[in-house]
Amino acid sequence: MKLLAKKSLGQHFLNSKHVLEQIISAAEIKEGETVLEIGPGTGILTEALLAAGAKVLAVEKDSRSVVLIKEKFVNEIASRQLKLVEGDILDQEIFNFQFSIFNEFSNSNKEYSIVANIPYYITGAILEKFLENEPRPKRMVLLVQKEVADRIVARDQKESILSISVKAFGTPKLIAKVPKGAFSPPPTVDSAILAISDIAVKPFIENKIDIKRFFEIVKTGFAHKRKFLIRNLENVVETAELKKIWLKLGLNEKVRAEDLATQTWFKITAEVGPRL
Repeated sequence: MKLLAKKSLGQHFLNSKHVLEQIISAAEIKEGETVLEIGPGTGILTEALLAAGAKVLAVEKDSRSVVLIKEKFVNEIASRQLKLVEGDILDQEIFNFQFSIFNEFSNSNKEYSIVANIPYYITGAILEKFLENEPRPKRMVLLVQKEVADRIVARDQKESILSISVKAFGTPKLIAKVPKGAFSPPPTVDSAILAISDIAVKPFIENKIDIKRFFEIVKTGFAHKRKFLIRNLENVVETAELKKIWLKLGLNEKVRAEDLATQTWFKITAEVGPRL
């Protein structure tokens, strides 16, 4: 059965053995560990994950792909090395259901990784869903648009809501650039392998910060990119209080949101405290 990519689903099927090897290397898979694959498509990455010793939970929205995967991996499904779930990973019911069947795969501490070639238009939604909610993966290795990967690692030394949202939970690293020809059909942009390691909520716990409050402060700080950060935050915190915080943290009143490292955002949020 040949699977033709659907533009409406943002499908670009990987066809490069070299890129597959880079993804598997970045995933650092240990024998028997659980890997969630979002959108297995033709099953080329699924096959590589299984060969690396992973137990794969694959969630696929495209019913055509579900048929193909069932045909291609009859033995692996029978041996329970592969579990296939049909549905949209962003649908809350599917999101909850996948974790209800993790006991079939997971080790005692329920650790898992995400390794996937995801549709680019849901990159932000995937990151938000799995970083801001429990249970979080310990690592994510994703094929994403290169421009997005560059923004996340802040290669231009300018932070964004996206980069801070990722760095608040883990350590992002651009593994390799992936040319358009590595996919069928080729996308209109270059891609990249992005790895996010050491995913945890430790910084929030250490700083005694509520996740929702942290992102409220960050999003407010970036509301008007060219304005000084202190001016943006005046919408949620009194000016006099902000000036005290800036003095305590040694911040220049002319600093902009894009110039601050993630750790500084934690310090600002900790000083601001809960909603006024």
